[in-house]
Amino acid sequence: MILLSSSGLWAFSTLIGASGVWALWPIPASLETGTSALTLPSSFTVDVAVPNAPWDLVQAVAQTQSYLENDKLGRLVVGRGANDSNAIQNGTPLSGLKLTLAEGSQVSSISSEAVKPLGNRSEEYTLIIPQDGSQATLTANSTLGLYRGLTTFTQLWYYYDGVIYTLLSPIKIVDKPAYSYRGFALDTARNYFPVPDLTRTLDAMSWVKLNMFHWHITDSQSFPLQVSLYPELADNGAYSPKEVYSESDVQYIVSYAAARGIDVLLEIDTPGHTAVIGTSYPDYVACLDASPWATYANEPPAGQLRFAVPEVVNFAASLLSSIAQNLVSKYFSTGGDELNTNCYVNDTVTQQQLNHTGMTLNAALNTFTQATHGALIAQGKTPVVWEEMVLNWNLTLSNETIVMVWISSADAAAVVEKGFRIVQAPSDYFYLVSSLHPVLSVTTTLNQQDCGAGAWLGNDSAGNSWCDPFKTWSESYTFDPLANLTEAQYPLVLGGEQLLWTEQSGPQNLDPIVWPRAASSAEIFWSARQPSGAPLNVSEALPRLQDIRYRMVQRGVNAIQLQPQWCALRPHACDLDA
Repeated sequence: MILLSSSGLWAFSTLIGASGVWALWPIPASLETGTSALTLPSSFTVDVAVPNAPWDLVQAVAQTQSYLENDKLGRLVVGRGANDSNAIQNGTPLSGLKLTLAEGSQVSSISSEAVKPLGNRSEEYTLIIPQDGSQATLTANSTLGLYRGLTTFTQLWYYYDGVIYTLLSPIKIVDKPAYSYRGFALDTARNYFPVPDLTRTLDAMSWVKLNMFHWHITDSQSFPLQVSLYPELADNGAYSPKEVYSESDVQYIVSYAAARGIDVLLEIDTPGHTAVIGTSYPDYVACLDASPWATYANEPPAGQLRFAVPEVVNFAASLLSSIAQNLVSKYFSTGGDELNTNCYVNDTVTQQQLNHTGMTLNAALNTFTQATHGALIAQGKTPVVWEEMVLNWNLTLSNETIVMVWISSADAAAVVEKGFRIVQAPSDYFYLVSSLHPVLSVTTTLNQQDCGAGAWLGNDSAGNSWCDPFKTWSESYTFDPLANLTEAQYPLVLGGEQLLWTEQSGPQNLDPIVWPRAASSAEIFWSARQPSGAPLNVSEALPRLQDIRYRMVQRGVNAIQLQPQWCALRPHACDLDA
């Protein structure tokens, strides 16, 4: 189609045409492109026309310029851009990019915008790049929106023979996310991940516009988090003094994430997944190190908080409150998954307490949850829980509580039926690697391990995965967040996340396990559909995902290959029907 603008006639194509593959991921809500070449000369500048520009916006601009200069990504075609030489030579230099906020917008830092309540974060932006070389413009209602637009801008450019260029001008992008929650969850308790691994992961998350880092920081196996009020937890519960996240580490990661438009949702899973607390407070934990562990827990070691005991209730509320008070996020997860009732049935202390008070186990759990959530709410936090807290137990939860659906995508309907907002994290689509299933029998549990990775338990030669097959990016990409819900229930879906439980993962394989697979849900929850309105399509998406994968590698992330490079350089040549 032909559109008239102040720069003259712009010839736009709404399709990704013969000019080749490009790396816009996630795909924008609206995009229009042409077929003219633009280059980025050494004189190219970014004009931050924002009054009293916040430090992190200035940092984001410097980061953008660094990516533009150093990505040096050859276009994914045969010859890696050699056939673009004539177009490049005749390309028009782009003079610069101007950043502005819409009239009346308040100037706040990216970091402060990133941790606003879900639904209050303004991430939309408009990017216009004329073909005549005149200044491109990026406009948004917030610095966070400008950051998202800068991320898109960096994906438009390729490199050949010393020249940075695009073949798609003029370009107009009007973009905003379909869902407010777009996350990635990482377990740092089964195995420890140094801070640089976390910051590199946050960088990669920002490149695909993920905005929630769900940090499952403690579990039964280790307690690597230093808590000033309870220093013994890390002293006794970390794998070693070097495998600890200090309070300053946590603050650094939270600040690093926020400057990249990412909120950190910290999780201290309770009352299950807490055996390690018994190394400091043995009287607070039932069935501590009980054997056989599979009778009392879904993973070794056995041990769960004695939530029926008032002293334990007070301890848990105090612990969560003392951690939450130092976090800027409005959200905090108390977990609540995989409670093993055998542990409490066979625990003398718990049974004596229940008999003394006349309470049921469910009533005691309700009291415990009321106390822990109450402590968080007093800190201004919204509690987040796993689905069992709603579906398996009769608890009184605040209507504001957010529920993560993980056991099966089929469970979403039952949770929203109760009126709770949900985050879609179903194991049948989004588990990059997984822990054990809570509803399996003991004998079955012993043979059910990580998704597609085989057994990790010893003496289990037949072990496989309860959530097989391996969750490929393309399988995840077919997920429908609104399946089996009524239109009236759609607003209860905040978004979703992919998750890495680390029984078989560590710093050595973090990048290839996560990337680019985790980018699949980034597009589901940012884009929801193609710009044309058509559903997301694996065949259309693959060449773009290839591109962002190659760009990740250029930036130091060891993202796994999706195909032989022969296929990557010949989009769709390796399709089954090619």
